[in-house]
Amino acid sequence: MKIAMFTDAYFPRINGVTVSVHSYALELSKLGHKVAIVCLEYTEEQQRNSFFDEKKSDSSFPFKIIRIPSQWIIWSDEDRFARFDCWRYLKKQVDAFGPDLVHGNGEWSIGYLGAMYARHRHLPFVYTFHTMWEDYIANYTSFITSLIPDKGLRFAGRTLVKFYLKRANLIIAPTKHIAQVVERYGIDRPMHILPTGIPDNKFGKYSIFRAQAMQRTLSRKFPAMRNRKILLYVGRVAYEKNLAFLFDVLQKVQEIEPKACLLMVGGGPYLEELKEKAKELQIEKSVCFTGYVPSKDVIYLYRMSQVFVFPSKTDTQGLVTIESMMAGLPVVAIGELGTVDVMQGNHGGFMVGDDVNEFSQKVIALLKNPKLRKKKSDEGKEWSRQWKISSLTPELIKCYEKVLEEKNKK
Repeated sequence: MKIAMFTDAYFPRINGVTVSVHSYALELSKLGHKVAIVCLEYTEEQQRNSFFDEKKSDSSFPFKIIRIPSQWIIWSDEDRFARFDCWRYLKKQVDAFGPDLVHGNGEWSIGYLGAMYARHRHLPFVYTFHTMWEDYIANYTSFITSLIPDKGLRFAGRTLVKFYLKRANLIIAPTKHIAQVVERYGIDRPMHILPTGIPDNKFGKYSIFRAQAMQRTLSRKFPAMRNRKILLYVGRVAYEKNLAFLFDVLQKVQEIEPKACLLMVGGGPYLEELKEKAKELQIEKSVCFTGYVPSKDVIYLYRMSQVFVFPSKTDTQGLVTIESMMAGLPVVAIGELGTVDVMQGNHGGFMVGDDVNEFSQKVIALLKNPKLRKKKSDEGKEWSRQWKISSLTPELIKCYEKVLEEKNKK
């Protein structure tokens, strides 16, 4: 089978969609299928700032990568937009690959081109509903937020997603909650619930020497972290992640556990503002910002931390909570949207309400009680096995086979 996966987010841009597309492309390739990822070109500066050498990395993957010429967009320093004159180039490149179907993983310029290419070449179109744009869109269009009321922005977010849902031969929902949203939108199309998988060997190799080197590096860069109990956050540093909530949690936790500190791993548009907020609250010595860290090194941060803290209320799945459980790090997370589907209660940690006191109490319990932390660590390792990519990819293949079979019947 030949699959063209169209995505607006791919390396060096890092988020959940990037991880999903890359992970499935790797696993599909291992199983003998041909995959082409159609994505955007990024600037040399963006590549330098992301630990990612685009030309070197693209050629090392077992699948084809088609980079589409892009241009900057006014509302985001991280993101790009396909050039308006790229249609001919895209058709030529994708035609040369000759896909059997198109799998859309985005809603912006590349996502649109994917839907149009599928229609133009009469190919089945599979669409994964990754992002709740009715919740997110205000954070990506802050320059017009003051001009359009919240209801208007939510309507725009729903309309954007519905465009793709209505054109899909099959909709993939990462969680039950997203499937319910599709039904709420009134879309009557074939649908399959399929989470994003985590590579089986994600945390396979662990070097004690590398761990010690990472510990020394962090101690040099952040001296205040030495001999501290670490609350870890990994992910994009963006407004919609509700990250300022963690500052309130940290202050509460420090009333009982003064040695607690917060390690924030990742980059994003909210990073500088969050650093300033930490200074305003006079907790900058207890909050460390690493920026982007290569994926292969994140395991060491999970292992040297005591609790993973996840305050997001808008993530459709929250892959980092699964990763942390795989690494044996207990989770405390706000039980909304994707977190509800992932944790399904207190598996691998504690799922709490949007309440600083409740969140802080669970963090303190894990810091103070080694037996409880060990219990939740073991529980998380076992619970997270159901998200292994090797188990989920055969389901994705069945989805592809289903739409191809329906096409052949016509």
